Amino acid sequence: MNKKTFNRVAIIAFLFGLILAAGFFAYNTMLNPMTKEEEVVVFVVNPNDNLTTITNNLEDQAIIKSASMLKLYGRLSKTSSFVEGNFNLDKSLNAREILIHLTKGDNVVLNEVTITLQEGLWAKDIAEKISAKVDVSKEELINLWNDADYIELLMNDYPFLTKDVLSDVLKVKLEGYLAPNTYNFFIDTDADAITRKLLDQTLIVYEKYQAEFAASKYSIHEIFSLASLTQYESGNFEDDQIIAGIWYNRLDIGWRLESSAAVCYALYDFDSWEECEKNTDFDSPYNNYIYYGIMPGPVTNPGEFAIKATLKPKKTNYFFFMADAKGDKTIYYSETYEEHAKKVNKYLR
Repeated sequence: MNKKTFNRVAIIAFLFGLILAAGFFAYNTMLNPMTKEEEVVVFVVNPNDNLTTITNNLEDQAIIKSASMLKLYGRLSKTSSFVEGNFNLDKSLNAREILIHLTKGDNVVLNEVTITLQEGLWAKDIAEKISAKVDVSKEELINLWNDADYIELLMNDYPFLTKDVLSDVLKVKLEGYLAPNTYNFFIDTDADAITRKLLDQTLIVYEKYQAEFAASKYSIHEIFSLASLTQYESGNFEDDQIIAGIWYNRLDIGWRLESSAAVCYALYDFDSWEECEKNTDFDSPYNNYIYYGIMPGPVTNPGEFAIKATLKPKKTNYFFFMADAKGDKTIYYSETYEEHAKKVNKYLR
């Protein structure tokens, strides 16, 4: 082989190597996880699904990046036997792990799932947590929770739902009434059944304190709204009672409530509580730094203790409180603004 021919062969081999390397890089890249953070979604393997239909469905549901690359991997690894059923898939897994996950019967999720909804979540967060494990989308739930005609039907079964929840000012009409708890749902349940299960729990709490609701000078909707503030600000029942008493003290003398929880909800999208604290001039009917009285509706979904504390507040002479957010979370109370300002300077600045 002469030198000229050798050089041509070397160049061809080099180019061929580059093409192989680029192809291998692209192959691996397209098999990488869709997200860095954990994000669990429901995926269904139907009867007679094969490697092609499964990889196509995975790509259509944005669980993997490339159906064709995963199909190639499946053929190379001879992965072709899949288990029928429902699976919880984490998008932070790579495509190879996801495909293998679908071949093991132990990974099949039974038709019933357990979901814990913590106190103080927003409706949109609740919808997201539920939709991650059942065959109902977040959008479907939110749309239903904002459907005035549907809510009017619910009023026949849930006396705590009043005309107040039909206001067009509300971001989500059922916000505040979606009871925190641990629930079991069938994967193939529908949005109505989910909604009624949450409201059934709220009904239990409402009936437990029905006498207190009736005795209050505030409406049911106002109580739930104040309880949503209480939930955000504390979470400890003894502090909840004091904080609830402060809302009433301020309302009684015509002061604004001035809760950062309401500002956060007014913003609706924010990165930290400090952002809420810095935007107390944000113009929204929910912003009770600007507007007097109680907000148009709840700004969280409160738990039973927050509702109970709001119905049974502790009477004090306090008008101000602050939490040591940078320290041990202790809540400090004050009767005057001067006292309050000193504590803010001491613990937050």
